Amino acid sequence: MLREDLKELGMSAAELSRRVEVSANCITEIVNGRRAATANTALRSKCFFGMFVEFWLNRQKLYKLRLARRKNGAEIASLSSLENGYRLCASS
Repeated sequence: MLREDLKELGMSAAELSRRVEVSANCITEIVNGRRAATANTALRSKCFFGMFVEFWLNRQKLYKLRLARRKNGAEIASLSSLENGYRLCASS
């Protein structure tokens, strides 16, 4: 997600790291999906991009959910619910 934002701005991860005063390694790892955005990074991104901090934290949560669904989705979908043993999670 951040990769697309940077591409639209014509900005590198290194430039963003300088602007928000976070290490280039941190920003690069976030862009490449190897590190989660922290609350600190979200606050700094909010100041730079001018969006609510919750926007950045929600993006991180959605990213983690997508990864979890990719990794465990089929297994989770096969779980039964508490009531009647129906499979309610298949569409989650």
